[in-house]
Amino acid sequence: MANPSIHIALVGNPNSGKSSLFNALTGLNQRVGNFPGVTVDKKTGTATISNTITAKIIDLPGTYSLYPKRLDEWVSYRVLLNQDKDIQADIIVVVVDASNLKRNLLFCTQILDLKKPVVVALTMADIAKKKGINIDLTELERGLGVPVVSINPRKGKGIAPLKKAIEQTCLKLYQMPVRDFIDNKALAEAPIEDIQELFPNTSDYAAIHYLINHEEFALNPSLQHSIESIEEKHAFNPTKTQATEILQRYSRIKHVMQLSVSEPDPLEQTLFTDKLDNILMHRHWGYLILISILFLLFQSVFWLAQYPMTWIEMIFSSASTFLSNLLPNTWWSDLLINGLVAGLSGILVFVPQIMILFGLVTLLEDTGYMARISFLTDRLMRSVGLNGKSVMPLISGFACAVPAIMSARNIENKKERLLTILITPLMSCSARLPVYTILIALVIPNVYYLGFLSLQGLVMMGLYILGLVMALLVSYVAKWFIHTNEKSFFILELPTYRAPRWKNVGQTMINKARIFVRDAGKVIMVISLILWALSSYGPSKKMAAVQARYEQAKNQSSINTANLEKQYHAEKLENSYAGLLGKSIEPAIAPLGFDWRIGIAIITSIAAREVFVGTMATLYSVGESDEGLLLKDKMRAAKKPDGTPLFTLATGLSLMVFYVFAMQCMSTLAVTRRETKTWKWPIIQFVYMTTIAYLMSLLVYQLMK
Repeated sequence: MANPSIHIALVGNPNSGKSSLFNALTGLNQRVGNFPGVTVDKKTGTATISNTITAKIIDLPGTYSLYPKRLDEWVSYRVLLNQDKDIQADIIVVVVDASNLKRNLLFCTQILDLKKPVVVALTMADIAKKKGINIDLTELERGLGVPVVSINPRKGKGIAPLKKAIEQTCLKLYQMPVRDFIDNKALAEAPIEDIQELFPNTSDYAAIHYLINHEEFALNPSLQHSIESIEEKHAFNPTKTQATEILQRYSRIKHVMQLSVSEPDPLEQTLFTDKLDNILMHRHWGYLILISILFLLFQSVFWLAQYPMTWIEMIFSSASTFLSNLLPNTWWSDLLINGLVAGLSGILVFVPQIMILFGLVTLLEDTGYMARISFLTDRLMRSVGLNGKSVMPLISGFACAVPAIMSARNIENKKERLLTILITPLMSCSARLPVYTILIALVIPNVYYLGFLSLQGLVMMGLYILGLVMALLVSYVAKWFIHTNEKSFFILELPTYRAPRWKNVGQTMINKARIFVRDAGKVIMVISLILWALSSYGPSKKMAAVQARYEQAKNQSSINTANLEKQYHAEKLENSYAGLLGKSIEPAIAPLGFDWRIGIAIITSIAAREVFVGTMATLYSVGESDEGLLLKDKMRAAKKPDGTPLFTLATGLSLMVFYVFAMQCMSTLAVTRRETKTWKWPIIQFVYMTTIAYLMSLLVYQLMK
């Protein structure tokens, strides 16, 4: 058989290193989608196992045992029990954490008893060694009856031996152990035999799972009735069977570990992780450290990005000036300079901040500190109707609300999951970052306190905290209106502290920048070009009247030509289709300190928040003769009809607050609809966020003006 392709399922406990192994095996040959019928992430990729074997790798969601509780655990369960018609795994690679061997082997031995080709990938051996745990791989392999390979996917170690073991298993050089890891027949011999008559070639242990979970399997009514009859005939008790199995399994695991693992007295070993946790998770100091870390994060985003952002702005400003002097004064050159170049500038200028933000967040995740934030904030979360698991989606919301809302699937309690989905968009995502940046630079002085505390950085952090505080308040109110009888439990494993993987940090920064430029960039560019057209053209009678007034004024020698040009372009923009659209909503937004130009930006940014800056770049470029000026300089020079500056401190703060709370993202509403399976909650989300945005913006402007 030449170049056979096999399907490999990666399974394991959460935080066992499964995703790192998936990345090491597949490299850049990855795709992310959804499992059919559910909204659980499906990561697939291709890998070359040997010269003659290629493989499709499926990274199944992490799970602790073959008794699923969460939606993502059910996905893994159905694949392992051959109940997923789209995924049939030829080989299962079970990722086992060597530093938590006993717990990981529970899931591993359950899979072994399904009688499928299995290879065990042993990770975290370096951490186990620091704990004083020594594992005899040969003896462990003998005890389990399948190949065991020690790997370190973060450093690329052990991948070649693992591929060799997969190849040998594929060629049937390794055979599954004939004897079950536990005595399954002793649990339910008679019902197992009856199930095996219905499903020939089913292992004893798989037969038990047919008895326990057949209602969740895609079986025809006749088979379902037959299984029910077997349960009644033998008075099968699933709870008792499960409890007996777990006790038997841990007894056998203990025996295997006695032969293959040597461990120190736990009272004698105090790890660096434990010492660090005593500081970082202290009941008082822990919160102060958390606030300090977040403060440094936002200070760094603003401080580190200001130089490359200025360079990019200057490059595009110079490019606009060069093209204006080079090209003839035609509609297509205007489209190129004030539509395409201005729109492109509105995209690329914020790439440095997005890269820095994601790089710093990845550092926190990689080191293991993110999980500690969940524990630190669990008490606060519970007081507003959530639990510690809600923190991860909320933190992820600082990057993007779409994957953050999807990650709320890991919250078992339906009420807490729904509350988390409803408030996650209040987290200031990276799409808001361009809006905050341009407005802060516009109205907040660039001053430092104590030589290092940036006022602009403090305002930036304040906006993020404002969104978080409002999210908690909304959750506290909403919890009284959403009722459920489910009890809530918060169990989360804390990963060991590790040195960050700088390669992973770099890849994440590049990938996020690419995604922003590709996905957000497309929207910004399309809207920028449409907006250029709407800003350049208008009703023929109105535009003709503007032209006539201009020609008449031009013949008067007493009129200043430069001022006349500016007045002409301002009138032309005001009477364009975009100007008329902005004028139509100006009465509603005037109490917030906004004029018709800001109104246009609010309308266009409903598609995506970051479009605001692209809109402003286009509006202040169309017909302008001030080539060479930066966008913030053009916005700073903008005037109201009475001649006063448009962007005062009151207007700038009002607009920032509006964007903190407003639901200006169609993608977020779409993913909320997909996760809740109804339009009820997205509509509620849009209405309450828009209402809060309007009222808070109104309050700020009226107090500050």
